[in-house]
Amino acid sequence: MAINNARFLVLPWIECKGLASKILSLAARQLPNDWLSRYGYSPVLLETFVEFERHKGTCYKAANWINVGRTTGRGKKSTSHKVLIPAKDIWLYPLRKNFAASLCQ
Repeated sequence: MAINNARFLVLPWIECKGLASKILSLAARQLPNDWLSRYGYSPVLLETFVEFERHKGTCYKAANWINVGRTTGRGKKSTSHKVLIPAKDIWLYPLRKNFAASLCQ
């Protein structure tokens, strides 16, 4: 199972070096245990989408997330081939070494 990080924001006036990547790191470490105790299984992958024209994804890179590509800008429920929303960079964070095999089961 993969979990999507839909929103993440550290307000611009907060000045604390490395805060965003530290928060992401702590969340990634805690999240599998929380899901296991609440839902009975552990996720194997985290994903998020970053509007590349507005944001660089620097905090994800600093937290060792992997940029795997870019969306087309159609949206996940689109039935047309037209660009409807801004294209986004796709960032992943594996929670297990064998995450790909786990997702294929």
